[in-house]
Amino acid sequence: MTTGVPIVKTNGTGNEFVLVDERVAPVDDPVAFAREVCDPERGVGADGVLFVQRSDRFDARLRIVNADGSDAEMCGNGMRCVGRYLDEHDGLAAATVETVAGPIGTRVLSRAPYRIAVEMGEPLIGTPHDVAGYHATPVDVGNPHVVIRVDDAGAVDLAVDGPRIERDPRYPNRTNVHFVSPDGDDWRVRHWERGAGATQACGTGAVAVAAVLIASGDATSPVSLRVPGGVLDVTWEPGARATLAGDAVVEFERVVA
Repeated sequence: MTTGVPIVKTNGTGNEFVLVDERVAPVDDPVAFAREVCDPERGVGADGVLFVQRSDRFDARLRIVNADGSDAEMCGNGMRCVGRYLDEHDGLAAATVETVAGPIGTRVLSRAPYRIAVEMGEPLIGTPHDVAGYHATPVDVGNPHVVIRVDDAGAVDLAVDGPRIERDPRYPNRTNVHFVSPDGDDWRVRHWERGAGATQACGTGAVAVAAVLIASGDATSPVSLRVPGGVLDVTWEPGARATLAGDAVVEFERVVA
């Protein structure tokens, strides 16, 4: 693993990331670095690495590498962490970040504690279909998702059904999987993320879930979703871009030795 790299360990609603500012400290092999630094035994443990890079058109560019070394097009929770970093290190209370999924806007809502709003892409809802014994709705939020309504999300064997659906042949690039069930006046969601497995939260997944609930008439915007790591709020009107709001926590900063 590349050594002498300053890192920031951060999380968005419990979704763990290592942030590296490559404008300051380029990494020779980002994939190998991500695999090692995300490993809780060899590194610090995380769901992925946020590589902040220079952009010719926007305030910064973001490359996201999952714990297994695969690239992700977009990550809502990670983008909130980037939004906080750009506020603290670049003085940008509002920023536009270049991603594979297109330009994404971040905006600081509060600093004590940090709460960030991210302007996501427009969720595109596909045709529902059956997969692995479930009825699933595909949603494109710049990256692929399937949303599955169940009676009790807590009863799902996520470690078994998550990877089965993620790697189903109908998804050639794999997919993120989300199980949602009613939880009083709110909704409970559990995530299985492509390339990371079970996570405490998935920002783009939260947008996908909220879009399906709003489009079906089962919820109205804004939607509060209870995920293992806390609460995410999604605002969306059909035909428009969605906004995701939640926390952005810095756990520690250090130099990888």
